[in-house]
Amino acid sequence: MRIAVIGSGYVGLVSAACFAEIGHEVISVDSDAAKIAALERGETPIHEEFLPELLARHRGARLKFSTSVADAVSKSEVIFITVGTPQSETGEADLSHVEAVAREVGPAIQEPKVIVEKSTVPVKTAESLRRTLLLSGARPGTFSVVSNPEFLREGTAVTDFLYPDRIVVGADDEVSAAVMDAIYRPLTQGHYYDQGQSVPFEAYAHDQAPIVMTDTKSAELIKHASNAFLAMKISFINAVANIAEGVGADIEEICKGMGLDSRIGSRFLNAGIGYGGSCFPKDVQAFNVVARQVNYEFGLLTEVMRINADQRRRFLKKIKSALWTLRGKKVGVLGLAFKGDTDDTRESPALSIIEALLAEGAKVQVYDPAAMDNAKTVLGETVVFAKNAYDAAKGCDALLILTEWREFAELDLAGIHSALKHPIVIDGRNLYAPQQMADAGLIYHSIGRATGVPEHLSAAASGELRLRSGTVTSEVMSATAGD
Repeated sequence: MRIAVIGSGYVGLVSAACFAEIGHEVISVDSDAAKIAALERGETPIHEEFLPELLARHRGARLKFSTSVADAVSKSEVIFITVGTPQSETGEADLSHVEAVAREVGPAIQEPKVIVEKSTVPVKTAESLRRTLLLSGARPGTFSVVSNPEFLREGTAVTDFLYPDRIVVGADDEVSAAVMDAIYRPLTQGHYYDQGQSVPFEAYAHDQAPIVMTDTKSAELIKHASNAFLAMKISFINAVANIAEGVGADIEEICKGMGLDSRIGSRFLNAGIGYGGSCFPKDVQAFNVVARQVNYEFGLLTEVMRINADQRRRFLKKIKSALWTLRGKKVGVLGLAFKGDTDDTRESPALSIIEALLAEGAKVQVYDPAAMDNAKTVLGETVVFAKNAYDAAKGCDALLILTEWREFAELDLAGIHSALKHPIVIDGRNLYAPQQMADAGLIYHSIGRATGVPEHLSAAASGELRLRSGTVTSEVMSATAGD
């Protein structure tokens, strides 16, 4: 089919490339002429596994680029809207970009089209989209509006698209439902997986991608409810981690014991410094606003957000506890992106923690495999950008791990020990076992687990305690004898 994808951000560019990969003729549209020119030159503007290969494979053939919405609409049967929906000052999703696209699409509809909202939007957006298209010049009966929410995780977005847990389509008429069914047929009938050049993903649980056909309102709610539930799962395990830390239990063992329950599952059950990124924070807040609009007080969502914010504050206290004071201390930081395998720093817990360290008077040097350029737009010259993990640790009073990059879980711990001024590692992602760090001579603080302390330091601490106890006892006995 002939498809236009309006918006070439994370969702739009991945969707365009993947639609081309499963056999469709695609035009990727963006108002940013510089971005479109870069894509036409063969550049990939975002860090995403398999995306450069797909762009190279289909660019100029099944995948073309344009800055003209009207031209793309005239040449396409189906138009996907994938522009941003950032959080507004009131907490609602800002749909101004969606509306602006609709006002461009409306006048360009001269023959039947299916308009698909793929951006994350609140319930009833499809109704507003229909109304705006009509007010912008689209004739009644020449278009249908469909909801097709995305469930793409940054870092694994390509395989999430091509090997989905489910495809959700909200259509209020049979014709548009049939069109959407045809678009995804290479996945839902499994034909794509039989190809010799398909993107590899051996862990897929299905022979054919599951598809859920429903109405537009239900599809819109599925997206918000799914993201809110996952955010709740993260906040819940972080709350449990805080209790585990208080009673001396091990959150990793707790997660293992919980995750083996098929009703709970192990995914998103990892204690850390909280969720971030462009989706969870704004989607949870926007869902809460929707609840209030229908006079439902969704207190659970409010608590999810509170726990998430509190997790960062608790981690900062952990840093202070390990270093005593922060003013004048040099701190190394590994990780700037909000999660591993992406260069996205939007709502990154790492940046929030770095800014708090700077406010306390600490000096910070940082490293991230992909997100350095994006972080520079936020941090500027307030930090030192290091060449690698060991350079970030060099001469520091402590090293923080704030993003779960694979390479941060495979560090040469002896090299880290040598680079640090003081052998302290504070891990906000629980990438190591405490004993492993202790065996490497590092004092290791993590989330919801006991501190790992090297044997010689532990023995020294115990000896000091015994000495102090003996001194106090002698002094007390002497004083008693004197009386």
